[in-house]
Amino acid sequence: MSKVLWNYLLVIPALFSGLVVLSSAASAAEVEKTAQPTQQVIPINKITPATIAQKSSPESSLVPVNTEPLGSTVKLPVLGTPSDRIEQVTSVSQLSDVQPTDWAFQALQSLVERYGVIAGYPDGTFKGNRALTRYEFAAGLNAALDRLNELIASSTGELVRKEDLATVQKLQEQFASELATLRGRIDALETRQAKIEGNQFSTTTKLIGEATFLVADTFGERANNTATNDTNDVTQTFFAYRARLNFQTSFTGRDQLTTLLTAGNKIPNLGATTGTQMTRFTIDSDGRDDTYLSQLTYRFPLGSKATVWVGPRALQPAVFTPTLNGAIAGINGAVSRFATFNHTVYRPGFDGAGLAFGYKFSDQLQLSLGYIADNNQAPNPTRGLFNGTNLALAQLTISPTRQLDFGLTYTRKYYIDNTTGAEPNFNVTGGTGSAFARNPFEQNSTTTDNFGFQFNWRTTRSLILGGWFGYTRAHQNRGGDSDATIINTAVTVGLPDLFKKGNVGGIIVGIPPKVTSSDYRNNAGLLREDPSTSLHIEAFYTYRMNDNITVTPDFYVITKPEHNDNNDPIWVGALRTTFTF
Repeated sequence: MSKVLWNYLLVIPALFSGLVVLSSAASAAEVEKTAQPTQQVIPINKITPATIAQKSSPESSLVPVNTEPLGSTVKLPVLGTPSDRIEQVTSVSQLSDVQPTDWAFQALQSLVERYGVIAGYPDGTFKGNRALTRYEFAAGLNAALDRLNELIASSTGELVRKEDLATVQKLQEQFASELATLRGRIDALETRQAKIEGNQFSTTTKLIGEATFLVADTFGERANNTATNDTNDVTQTFFAYRARLNFQTSFTGRDQLTTLLTAGNKIPNLGATTGTQMTRFTIDSDGRDDTYLSQLTYRFPLGSKATVWVGPRALQPAVFTPTLNGAIAGINGAVSRFATFNHTVYRPGFDGAGLAFGYKFSDQLQLSLGYIADNNQAPNPTRGLFNGTNLALAQLTISPTRQLDFGLTYTRKYYIDNTTGAEPNFNVTGGTGSAFARNPFEQNSTTTDNFGFQFNWRTTRSLILGGWFGYTRAHQNRGGDSDATIINTAVTVGLPDLFKKGNVGGIIVGIPPKVTSSDYRNNAGLLREDPSTSLHIEAFYTYRMNDNITVTPDFYVITKPEHNDNNDPIWVGALRTTFTF
């Protein structure tokens, strides 16, 4: 193509950038009305202030008010005075109030140093945040057009030739079929888009469905020191299910309202038949088998680095805090409840209602804070948010590299008295561990300070190491002044894309929550302290049949259930099939 077309391409960015900078300045601030009849303007390039009329147009009374304090006067050069004349600047650095960190710095630098169409004030400033008048806009536009004319005039000998037009026409004819095909595809896409938009579920809501089928059985005698004639394994092979509908609604494109409905949750709590909560599934029913609202939370950004969560139903710590166990947990992870994450810090033992806050200082450091109350007590005016069972959490997530993450977590839990049985039973350790760990002081009011250390190390694409250590100090608030120490720990191995892309395997070895020391004795005078140490050993493999169906065989064993070597090991086998849509 000819040189003149190239010069047009060169000057168009200058003209466009000039208009953007000047028009953006107009919306950045408002100019104060003054009693002076003269119009004030920034001299630009070769357009001198004396060439612009000094009288305001009839619309000048519509100029918006400046954001300067009331009664102050913005000192701008008045047209027509000799002091307004300044020389064209040759570098943006000559403008004292323009910094490299300004959002329009590159545009100003190009307009000044490359095209020469911007000048400043006599005091060496640009005043980029002051409002733009119509006179100033006209002067800037005229300067850019003058520069355009200069480039065109310098290229009069290289105007477009007939050969250039012929080449363009020839190319158009050669690619006529391709252009027609492309045009047809675009028309088809527009038609399909219109059809999808006309039949979509909602313009603001996305529906995600999940159905889980579970076949399972247990092997081994009942635990928890049951009677001699009641130690036989009574669990039969069962076939259970759970279905969920997750409505994810966004009103701004950056927020999300989560409304989760759970229907027909028939997956049993194995603690009833095995004698220990250590055998529980992560997706068991918790005693519910109806259709109910299982989660209602809302998340929205607060600036560019902060996020806020608020919810009256099931605002769990795992919702707003990184648990650093993604390779093992979730619908594609392990089946057991213990393997999900560190329950002493992430599972309160009740469904929460409250507020949470997250702040990302950098890619290497983020902070998570949250306060939740038992959502059965939160709407109760006699309990409310602060006078019932509650949890407060703080976590620092540290990522020294892209492959390594650490979580340092502190969680404080408070449980009200339950001597009448009116409230749900205590669950200090989130439904895992021994009975002594879940309820160290029976039904007396309890406070726990829980410390957690979690890590996740993506050593290679096919190997992820993780785990946690939890330390809990429990204190009896009423009925005595006893203390108890509870620990739990686990090491996990994740094997992404094992045997096939999209599949995942995993191994978990850990110690469920255990009371290592306590000075609390029950009415019979027995110390509420675990005498032995159980191990949880689990392996699973999730096979992805397609994008919507996964099948997970899972097998785990609990040695010395209830941390009592009088109990024989209990084995659990399960086959989970998950449908997502």
